[in-house]
Amino acid sequence: MAQILKALKKEPGASNAENDKADGIKSNLAEKLKAPLRRLKKGGNPEANQPSQVTHRPVFAARNVPQGVVLNGEEKGRHYRARHKKTKHERRETRSHREQQYGISAREKDDEFLKNGPPELTKLYKPLSLNMSKTRKRRDEEIEYYGRYQFEELDFSDQIGNIVSFRARIHTIRRISAKLIFLVFRQQTFTIQGVLEVSHLDEEGRYSQQNTHHNGNGSASGGIISGQMVRAVLHYPLESIVLVKGKVRSPPEPVHTATIHDAEIQVQEIHLISQLSEHVPFSVYEAENIGKFSLKEEDEVSGESDEEISGESNSRNSQVSVGNGHSSEHSSRGSNNGSRHNKALPQTYRLNNRVVDLRTTSSQSIFRIQSGISNMFRTYLDSKGFIEVHTPKLQGAATESGASVFEVNYFGRPVYLAQSPQLAKQMCISADFERIYEIGAVFRAENSNTSRHLTEYTGLDLEMAFEEHYHETLDLIDEMFKCIWKGLYERYDREIEIISQFYPHEKLLWRDETPRLSFSEGIELLLSDGWTDEEGNSPSDTEDLSTRAEIRLGQLVRERFKSDYYILDKFPASARPFYTMPDPGNENFTNSFDIFIRGQEILSGGQRIHDSGCLEKRMRRLGVEPETMNDYLEAFRWGAPPHAGAGIGLERLTYLFLNLGNIRLASLFPRDPKSLPKRLGGPNLRHPEASTTNPPWADKTNRNQDLIPKDYQPIEKLIANYGDAANTSWLDERYERWRHKTTGAVQGFVPYHGFAITVGDPLCAKSQYPQVISAYLNYIKTERRDFKPLWLMAGPAVEEFLGDKCNWRTLSPVAENRVDPHNNFASKDHDIARKIRHAEREMVKNFEWPRTKPLPVDLKTRVNERIDEWKAKRKAGLQVHLTEIRPWIDEEHRRYFYAADGSRGGRIHALLVLHQLAPENGYQVKFLLEFPGAPSGTIESLNLFAMASIVAQEPDVHSVTYGTGATDVVVGGRNMGKGKLKLLKKSYEVINKRLKLTNKTEFREKFGASLDRVYVCYPWRGLGPAGIKTIVDFMQEES
Repeated sequence: MAQILKALKKEPGASNAENDKADGIKSNLAEKLKAPLRRLKKGGNPEANQPSQVTHRPVFAARNVPQGVVLNGEEKGRHYRARHKKTKHERRETRSHREQQYGISAREKDDEFLKNGPPELTKLYKPLSLNMSKTRKRRDEEIEYYGRYQFEELDFSDQIGNIVSFRARIHTIRRISAKLIFLVFRQQTFTIQGVLEVSHLDEEGRYSQQNTHHNGNGSASGGIISGQMVRAVLHYPLESIVLVKGKVRSPPEPVHTATIHDAEIQVQEIHLISQLSEHVPFSVYEAENIGKFSLKEEDEVSGESDEEISGESNSRNSQVSVGNGHSSEHSSRGSNNGSRHNKALPQTYRLNNRVVDLRTTSSQSIFRIQSGISNMFRTYLDSKGFIEVHTPKLQGAATESGASVFEVNYFGRPVYLAQSPQLAKQMCISADFERIYEIGAVFRAENSNTSRHLTEYTGLDLEMAFEEHYHETLDLIDEMFKCIWKGLYERYDREIEIISQFYPHEKLLWRDETPRLSFSEGIELLLSDGWTDEEGNSPSDTEDLSTRAEIRLGQLVRERFKSDYYILDKFPASARPFYTMPDPGNENFTNSFDIFIRGQEILSGGQRIHDSGCLEKRMRRLGVEPETMNDYLEAFRWGAPPHAGAGIGLERLTYLFLNLGNIRLASLFPRDPKSLPKRLGGPNLRHPEASTTNPPWADKTNRNQDLIPKDYQPIEKLIANYGDAANTSWLDERYERWRHKTTGAVQGFVPYHGFAITVGDPLCAKSQYPQVISAYLNYIKTERRDFKPLWLMAGPAVEEFLGDKCNWRTLSPVAENRVDPHNNFASKDHDIARKIRHAEREMVKNFEWPRTKPLPVDLKTRVNERIDEWKAKRKAGLQVHLTEIRPWIDEEHRRYFYAADGSRGGRIHALLVLHQLAPENGYQVKFLLEFPGAPSGTIESLNLFAMASIVAQEPDVHSVTYGTGATDVVVGGRNMGKGKLKLLKKSYEVINKRLKLTNKTEFREKFGASLDRVYVCYPWRGLGPAGIKTIVDFMQEES
């Protein structure tokens, strides 16, 4: 018994609910173990107390009892140990058999209880109806309204014993027993632990009412927590939004798994406010616990701060173990990436699922600090007499150079997105605004894929007239930055502490008197240090600094001046735009400056030319036509005061201050050259009535689409609308076809040796892939959980989604073999032409059966006889294939060609069957069979005949695929480590040599086929040696 109680002891960080559990369990456990069956059956059963029953059925209440404990005699112990040795698969089969035997699963029973159970029990956890803003209760009424409390505003230590209600997300759930679970509720950066426990039973087996509690207003609250309620909440997806009511109480010891350590919530009611229509790709709990132990992710974005990010870097990844004490049985239950052991969350994966990533405490803290920067920038300048303005973002000419602006079609004429508000700022100064600032969008069309550049960012810009010297502006900016640094550390110390758990943060150093160096002095520092670039060149004071030079200069300044923050003045003219005022002492330099933190630029500014004549002369010298900027020049022709200004990148300032390592982490929805990929559309559908974007039932009712009885679109028509070669194999009997309830989309898969082998892309519009794939993976995870997903022949769009959104590994050992039928390969290959002439001399004739006529039974019989001969004559051994030889299915979408001896009624030598695919994919050569005894050149002749028929009858078809074929080498895709890829390549070489996988590809290349790569995709730890063997076994057959 002591061992049992020890096994049920709570883990560190749990709450005083375990003490309550001890009071309940320790006192009643012995009694429960004496009569376990009485607890399992409804109503009284006298036979349940007989000892013989106990020795033949395991005790469910003591499922976690240590193996050596004997509960009811040695025979009972032997039975328990035998049961305990069952594999997970066997236990699931037992559970499934039990559910089939009783006709209803436990989950279905709980759902039925929620609908029809006693209201006093179900009212405590029924989901809330959809909030459509029908009514609004006044706050002065004595009511409890949704979201009554915010964790951030509440001092829980003063609320002990009170009833509170709040809206929050479920951060994580931990099951202690069938009657007790712990939850962590999250509001932005704050979390608190909740305890949900079944109400105690009295001696007669009935629930006893919990003690009634009173809140601060004197109203009572209480209820009976049923086992069904605990089970229902246990299965809530992570990240669900819930309304919670409960009693605040003190835990027996501080709760280290939540940010609020000195209080917890005894849950009395919990209601779903917003249900997840699809599971999140990862939970915030996963992201945070992995991130804390991976301060430096090995990722293509974070690992390359100054170099171009290559496509090959997608294969790099790091695997991080979640720390002990933080794992949870349900910690990854909300994820929907098909992986049961996801131990790495690279930055690209998180950025591609940005909404979920923004929920993490680190992201919440980053953008609170960024908001603080904007607020302090605005507040400081307001105090100095500045006016906030909002300049237009459409301009008639490029601000500085036409090569780095986005061109927009403006009613038939070209205009440009503002590269900066520079022109408008200066025009405002000419209009006597004196001092202005703006916080607004800036666009840069620079194809720079580094960790410090964005194509769209938020600019903090200011411009001001000065009296004597542009350093008046520089002094103001310097003082503003020091106010911002001080304010951030005073107001946001908690957020900075949170961020430092995920990103290495060293406090920014600055001095009361900021170090100011001339550009030439900065170059002298680098020269004295002996610094050179990668090619061995020393820096020059007539050229701008490279990024590496800036970083090294920052290190030297920190060493000498003990400051991360410094100013570099008097930049060379070659590094500044046309409107910058030259240095009066040396025209090779300018009255301009940059400000740096941590060795990187955060601000660029200087004095502007305010004389129109000087400005036009400068423009012409630099190749800018003044006539294209007439409105801008007029502002100076009409008189403008001496002025200076600067521009700051908000995202760059944020990421450098916090030392995030990647500017994308400081952008809400980052835009870089790879953002906003082209959306793949499709031509007109062959069968509009079988559309998935506008399914047949869509216009028939306004009711919930999931509740409407549906006649799903025929799969044959969906293949003709959206399909490629792999989809045609779904017509075989061994494939199961999952349907998406809302759209009617289809995904084919085969349950095989513990894997759900998924073949080809979903049959739907490409724009629906994310929705359909997510729902399919959730189906496999929840309803077919005995099978691991493994995706074969995935196209580029599916591979990108699985790799970037689901963090799967991808590689390509196969490719579609496509040919353009308009390309006459016979005229380019003398060997093929020679074989075709030989077949003609042997009187081989090619025929196509008319598509408008049904195929005659006699022709089918003759072909079937020849197929049987072909099967019998095949070389013994393993044959790799994805489909069965069934030429007579879906005849509506197939074209039949055959070669016969002399006439249509002659002996058949070869068969070619074309299967119609999506318009952009044309046709698949579904079967191309040359039967025994056929003259040489028969198959080449028939193939050429079919291609010529396509060109003649359907000239718009430019794609015919022979299906997928193996390639010589395996190409790594996404999230593939070098070691893993090397191992898979070796395995592939062995299999390729054994099965001669590339024979088909080499044969098809004779017909002019080109390779269009498709992919094998699998979740982490989803493709070991067993997975590779499963793929080979799946695609092979014994002759």
